[in-house]
Amino acid sequence: MKSKVRHVLGISGGKDSAALAIYMFENYPELPIEYYTCDTGKELEATYQLIKNLEIYFGKSLTLLEAAAKSHEDPFDHFLQLYGGYLPSSASRWCTRKLKLEPFEKWVGNDPVVSYVGIRGDEDREGYISKKPNIQSIFPFRKNIWSEDVVSKLLKNDHIRKVANWYQQTDTQHLERILEIVEEPLSSKFVQTEKLNALLNLDTPAFNQVAFAFLKTTNYPLSAEANFPLVDNDDVLKKDDIYDILKRSGVGVPQYYEEITFEVNGKKGTYARSRSGCYFCFFQQKIEWVWLYEQHPDKFRMAMEYEKDGYTWMQDERLEDLIQPERMDQIKEEQIRRIERAKNNTKSPYLVDKLNDEVEGCISCFL
Repeated sequence: MKSKVRHVLGISGGKDSAALAIYMFENYPELPIEYYTCDTGKELEATYQLIKNLEIYFGKSLTLLEAAAKSHEDPFDHFLQLYGGYLPSSASRWCTRKLKLEPFEKWVGNDPVVSYVGIRGDEDREGYISKKPNIQSIFPFRKNIWSEDVVSKLLKNDHIRKVANWYQQTDTQHLERILEIVEEPLSSKFVQTEKLNALLNLDTPAFNQVAFAFLKTTNYPLSAEANFPLVDNDDVLKKDDIYDILKRSGVGVPQYYEEITFEVNGKKGTYARSRSGCYFCFFQQKIEWVWLYEQHPDKFRMAMEYEKDGYTWMQDERLEDLIQPERMDQIKEEQIRRIERAKNNTKSPYLVDKLNDEVEGCISCFL
């Protein structure tokens, strides 16, 4: 019988969501996952190439969600006009809301939906959680696949007896110790994160079984499922695993992650793009704007054309000022210093992994 629950996975053009799509396709073929992407009309060609490579890998097209589909303009330009030329910023992320979230929520409607999110096991963030009660997020790359709201409800002190009973129905080899942890109430000396990690470290699949049993008593989308194969999942995937999946599958790592060498004042450094998303994204670092200017000058010129009527992509600097030779040299020299500071922090060949002071961006765009 066909499941009443829809399983969906959004692909932004970034490495993590692409790797998650491949991982789920290979490991959970029994799940009827719908793969989709939201097109802003302002992506780099490498993003569109990644989508094509995934479609070849899957043997089918991804569902394309496009805001303002009936407009004669690209989605971004359509909404920019509606906002009177006001460019999006970290203080007003109308681009993410209008071009990504609203088309997604319109597409799923009121159906019960399980949404798979590619946050890695070496990241400490929750990601986008829909405010709609019919959408439930799952994080397959993490040891804890459940969202914060599910965990906080499950581990409430009021549920101690129920959680203990559910654990007794599992086949865990650590029941005695687990029950000791379960029966210790949350307090200022024993917070939720400690309790969660202690239970996960002892037996992740057993915790997942208990969480799934709890969900069956709720109105979450998974309450309608007879079983859920990720209950047995104890994988934890990190950066290197993501690159391995993309390379092994033949889909490949998006080209903009590959670092390029530059020289300034007799010193050599490297730069690359650290994220997917629109080529003019305001979350870009200044070295990424320099990268765009030197590697995709046509895109940079197009980004410059949006800066008018006092609106700029960066609060403190216009693009025409950033590309002055002396200013670009300053940015490149600072990039060299940053890489030098970070070079011992990771052995990854990708520049994005060497820079540990990245600005956090919109999760819906950059995974």
